Amino acid sequence: MNGIKYFLDTNAIINLLNGNSYLKKRLNNADWIGISVISQLEFLSYSKISELDKQLFSTFLQRVEVVNLVNSHIQLASEIISIRKHNKLKLPDAIIAASAVINNCILVTNDKAFDKVTTLQALTY
Repeated sequence: MNGIKYFLDTNAIINLLNGNSYLKKRLNNADWIGISVISQLEFLSYSKISELDKQLFSTFLQRVEVVNLVNSHIQLASEIISIRKHNKLKLPDAIIAASAVINNCILVTNDKAFDKVTTLQALTY
């Protein structure tokens, strides 16, 4: 085991499910892959999602861990607030970033907004 943990932003999930070969190769050796419940909701609430996309996502969810928001997770809540205040991120992005930080993961994204979060280790593709 290499100890590498990845946390996927919504755009990374979409690109991975669309067959992005770079992401497939990079994530193949991960010990753990997680996503935020926010990404799950963003993906499934897309107005033009097809039934095939829903099925593909359902299979994908069996291979990753979905990190939920729980009121009792004080450390996560504090990190979300801090990231949102200091980096002026939208709340969904702050939740995703904080979840990656708290879970000691590399955030996989193609969103440059995360570059300003100094507490976050990101892999921008």
